[in-house]
Amino acid sequence: NHDKLMISLQYLSMKTEIYQQAEYYEIAFDFIDVKEQVTLFENFISKHSEIPVKSVIDIACGPGLQLTEFAKRGYKSTGLDLSKGMLDYLGQKSSQEKSDIKTVKADMTDFMLDQKVDFAYILMGSIVYLKNNDELIHHLKSVANNLNSGGLYIIENLIITWADPKTWESRKWDMERNGIKVCIFYQISLKNELTQTIEQIIKLDINDNGKLITLEDRDELKLVMPQEFKTIVELQGDFEFIGFFERREMEELTKSSSNNLIVLRKK
Repeated sequence: NHDKLMISLQYLSMKTEIYQQAEYYEIAFDFIDVKEQVTLFENFISKHSEIPVKSVIDIACGPGLQLTEFAKRGYKSTGLDLSKGMLDYLGQKSSQEKSDIKTVKADMTDFMLDQKVDFAYILMGSIVYLKNNDELIHHLKSVANNLNSGGLYIIENLIITWADPKTWESRKWDMERNGIKVCIFYQISLKNELTQTIEQIIKLDINDNGKLITLEDRDELKLVMPQEFKTIVELQGDFEFIGFFERREMEELTKSSSNNLIVLRKK
């Protein structure tokens, strides 16, 4: 049941072994209804953006499934990632599908686009790879510098709780495409409450038309608690905090959940 795997989408590092395998990565995590998700973002834009949106950027874009959908809907679309392999993969796909997508190889804590965009988003909890609050502040500054005033920045699946037991449950699921079968194992565990650090394990067992491959990544990551995040946004100063929302609908959270969207608006 893919609905039970929302938290397990999290956080594949731009530097890990798994993230360098673009096709396997895409297959393993390709269970989101992309059209539904982009429509949800358009609904957020309609309600909360103070400017019309003609251009978007997907930060830490990976294979850029959502970005491809934005391009199909007529938005000027840019994908930013640190992985050249992932950007090459996205470029090849966009060329095959005749989608006009610009790719930018850059660190998400320090980048500058040729032209500002109207809407920005980061998916799959990729923001968790910012190792500390200083990096988060630099990231917010970079996004703000490249986003037009009144435009939204949506952050998907930041881990903002350790109170929910489901956060710590291990998860397994299987995906298949073009004769490639991928079995995925995912788990996070608490390392240190004082430093708010966790360990994440992701393992892919792949059968690529008879070729067996195992990829495994272990990362130490930092949690950001909800009020801590709001304070950082306030102190950083470039964004207005709109709210913590459900991941699949425009409903504000009533309690802390790692299955979330965070909506900010550029001042």
